[in-house]
Amino acid sequence: MNIQMCDLRGQYLKIKSEIDAAIQEVIDSTAFIKGKEVGLFQEELASYLGVKHVIGCANGTDALQIALMALDLKPGDEVITPDFTFIATVEVVALLGLTPILVDVDPSTFTIDAKRLEEAITPKTKAIIPVHLFGQCANMDEIMRLAQKYNLYVIEDTAQALGADYFHSDGRVSKAGTIGAVGTTSFFPSKNLGCYGDGGALFTNDDSLANEIRSIANHGMKVRYHHDRIGVNSRLDTIQAAILRVKLKYLDFYNKARIEAANAYDSALKPCSKIITPARAKWSSHIFHQYTLKLNNVDRERLQKDLAAKGIPTMVYYPIPLHKQKAFEPYREFNYGRSFQVSDFLSSSVISLPMHTELSADVIKYITETLLEALKD
Repeated sequence: MNIQMCDLRGQYLKIKSEIDAAIQEVIDSTAFIKGKEVGLFQEELASYLGVKHVIGCANGTDALQIALMALDLKPGDEVITPDFTFIATVEVVALLGLTPILVDVDPSTFTIDAKRLEEAITPKTKAIIPVHLFGQCANMDEIMRLAQKYNLYVIEDTAQALGADYFHSDGRVSKAGTIGAVGTTSFFPSKNLGCYGDGGALFTNDDSLANEIRSIANHGMKVRYHHDRIGVNSRLDTIQAAILRVKLKYLDFYNKARIEAANAYDSALKPCSKIITPARAKWSSHIFHQYTLKLNNVDRERLQKDLAAKGIPTMVYYPIPLHKQKAFEPYREFNYGRSFQVSDFLSSSVISLPMHTELSADVIKYITETLLEALKD
């Protein structure tokens, strides 16, 4: 079996005629920058999410940076992020001269531990960036309660959970990324909604904030050649927007396929005492950008080698928590004394299995049987 962590080719072949036609239409128009497909995609994604504004940009990291810039934070302001996530979340905070404050994560959902958030808030805290990790939302009701209590901005990093539903305690349902002041996402090819290159977007219901975001992403312009502030050059190109318009129609189907694959994994693997299958938060659907296990007293490196020898790829997301990264050394004093016990444990024990829209029952059966055999004493 040719097993991949993410089968982009298989997914493409199923919608090849639509994708090829969409790309060809852009090439024929030669409107490669700010073509009509960009505006149409933004409108369609806004409708899907139930949000007023979607603004495309070049990638998910830019989306986070632009969001922070639009909130007009000042050097030295503190921004709280989870410790167990990809570095982009903290990287943009540091790039803008802000101070990243790390908080440990929940041991079951891997998202920022809302119970530890309040103890990290100081008079210098201005924003929280919860990461909706691996396909499910952080505890946004509690995060928003604290944000309102301390007058903080919330920027939702939705790069791994676009399309997930958040179930509020009062019965409302919101799409991931639409609850805080601004949401951000990435359209990196392997994402649940991925393009064929780099791409990203921001979402907000705030008209004024949307105008600032559009200006910042376009060299600080609101009127052509009138630069009201320092901005960046970050835009979603037309070919990628055309591809995303096609794939957006299938996003719910793709997420359903991932959930079904996760259910099959769960059914086969839950009885094994050496594995803890992914928890599903009561407040969020889980759309499984990754299917990440916790291993119990298992030599992870050896297991990966054994599986690789049988043609099964695996990944570790993430092998080094942010508080131990060399790049984070200048900020250790601001996080001194805080415990990151859960992040440390997860970094040493998690492993992700292949997860994508094209996983067949036969492939999942082979992966799970091979994994269980490798875990036998």
